[in-house]
Amino acid sequence: MSELNKNIAEYALRIGDTSLILGQRLAEWCGHGPILEEDIALTNISLDLIGQSRAFLTYAGEKEGNGRSEDDLAFFREARTFKNRLMAEQPNGDYAQTMIRQLFLSVYQYYFYTELMKSKDETFAALAEKSLKEVTYHVRHSSEWTIRFGDGTEESHVRTLEAVDTLWKYTGDLFETDQIDADLKKAGIAVDMDVVKTSWDKKIREIFETATLTIPQEGFMIGGSVTGMHTEHLGHLLAEMQVLPRSFPGVEW
Repeated sequence: MSELNKNIAEYALRIGDTSLILGQRLAEWCGHGPILEEDIALTNISLDLIGQSRAFLTYAGEKEGNGRSEDDLAFFREARTFKNRLMAEQPNGDYAQTMIRQLFLSVYQYYFYTELMKSKDETFAALAEKSLKEVTYHVRHSSEWTIRFGDGTEESHVRTLEAVDTLWKYTGDLFETDQIDADLKKAGIAVDMDVVKTSWDKKIREIFETATLTIPQEGFMIGGSVTGMHTEHLGHLLAEMQVLPRSFPGVEW
């Protein structure tokens, strides 16, 4: 495998892993949503994300060249080899925390895919274009709930601020890069994360202003996702997600 294909496989893995883990988190709400409409909405968003993940993981497997399918990559890797952004693996918490996590990630994905559509890699560009159509709705949905909670009752406002405080320390990890990013960016394949961060910052500030929420002061950020470092939450999530295929490998239903 060439160095370029190896880097492309890793890049696709990172994108696919983030969507997969966030999709799995949202699936935990299935049957437990606060109202029927939201139960269905979150399930649909989860399905969107898992569909995106399948596409990017399939491409990662093709470029890797080891014969691994999207299912192999999803269900038969250890936590240390997952490269999802740390935000995606954080627990659902209450509905305010779920919506703030969704807002941070959806806005991130929106601007990431917007830039990835410009990639010289035709597969990345095509997958980004398709994913962006779905993520546009995800941004609208999470924005509306953030504004509803932030500018709602005293309790909803407080809970939303608590969710922001809990999750803000993982926002820096969304834009963390390494040499693979640098090499692929130079080749015109990867996105410029500085551009994504600038757009993300502006959009989040706009939404927070409408929602009467305050951006936390800059402080310590937890990172490491690009190297496979994760919080304790990922292992528990994977244990549940992977138990069936690991218990019955290769089974046909």
